Order: sequence, then structure tokens, then C-alpha cells
Amino acid sequence: MALSTYSAIPMPQFEWNRDNMKYAICFFPAVGILCGGALAVWCWAGSALGFSGVLFAAFAVILPLLVTGGIHMDGFMDTMDALSSHLSRERKLEILKDPHCGAFAVIWCGAYLLGSFAVFYELWGMGLVYVCCPAFVLSRALSAFCAVTMPNAKKTGMLCAFTKDAEKNKAAVSMMLLALLAAAGMVLISPVSGALGVALGVAAMLRYQAVAKKEFGGATGDTAGFFLQVCELSAFAGILIGGMI
Repeated sequence: MALSTYSAIPMPQFEWNRDNMKYAICFFPAVGILCGGALAVWCWAGSALGFSGVLFAAFAVILPLLVTGGIHMDGFMDTMDALSSHLSRERKLEILKDPHCGAFAVIWCGAYLLGSFAVFYELWGMGLVYVCCPAFVLSRALSAFCAVTMPNAKKTGMLCAFTKDAEKNKAAVSMMLLALLAAAGMVLISPVSGALGVALGVAAMLRYQAVAKKEFGGATGDTAGFFLQVCELSAFAGILIGGMI
């Protein structure tokens, strides 16, 4: 269920009932394994075939969109539209549901992709791309942790469907353990860069929790996608800063 919902990978379909949904959110980070694995393969191919930094970075930005189908970028764009409106909480929630794409969504999507391209280009030159691979699991573990510990801003939607019947305490503990495992992987690959990547990823989570509660009254599927994108880019930026140090 987690893979079929949060990735573009074809999966068998199962009934969405209470028993089946208890632990579905716990397998959300499995999509991160696919994203990180795809990036690792692309990095290996680039090294073997002598890709330029531009070619590597361009496709590295596209890879997560191919694996996920762009579902989290959609949430990022909707949330940026809502935040940029500076309207009331009720109107922000309405903007999240609006299927139309606003100007601010396009602007911030372009800025995000450009920033990601620049970071991957620099990381390719530093030889630190592999540190990014566990970050895809870290971001999803932290996102799932927020989903089961924060109040839902709406009583409907995908996030509500995934969390209302979940074993939230068990899910929260398992996601923290998985986040620690992913963080340890980043640090093992590169101690300084990995540690800074983890630190900025966690900082992004703390900031997201405060903003989501203040602006929307809690989490939604769109804000969860927004956080995941911001968390990943923050972690990649931390890895880059570590490489510069």
C-alpha cells in the first residue's frame, strides 16, 4: 500500500481496511530505499562512463520524480501556493485542495529544482553523492514520524487515511529507529558531511512542525510532501557544507 501510494512502481492492490492500514505508514521509507538505490546506481554509472557534472546533476534531480511520480513535489507546490497567499488558515486549506497551479507554485518549484541541480553538481565534483542515498530514507522516516505525532489539519485526505487506523505509538518508535539507522549510514559514509546533513534535515523537521501547526493547524498530505522535499534539500545542502569544510 505504501509503495503503490507513494511511488510510481506498479504494485498489487490490497483492500484499504483497518487491519491492513495499521502499519502501512511504517513502510513509507521503503520508497526512500528505491530513490537512494536509483541514485547510487546512477552515481556508479556516471563514474564508470565519465559523465559530466551537468549530465549527472540533471538526471539526479529527475530520478526521485520518476520513482515517486512527483507526488511529493505536488505537495510542495500546493503548500508554497498556500503559504505565499498570506491569507487566513481556512483559505490556505482551501488553496491546498485547489487542483489549479498558482504562480507561486511554479516559481518555487523552479527554484527548488535549480537549487537541487546546483547542489548535486557540486557534490558530484566532491565525490559525496553516495552520502545522499540514505537521506531519502531519513526524510521519509521523519515525515512518517511527523504524520503520526502531529494533529491532522483535515479529517479527510490521503494522510488522514494512512494515519487514522495506524498504530501510532509503534509507528513513531519504529520511524525514529529507522531515522537513526539512516542517519548512521550517512555518518559512516562521511562523518562530517553526513552529520551536517542529518542536522539540517532534523532542523527542517522542527521548523516544519512549527509552521504547519501555526499556518494550517496541523499536517495534511500536501504539507507532508512539502516537508519531505525541504528535508531532502536541507540534508543535501548540509552534506555540501560538510564537503566544503
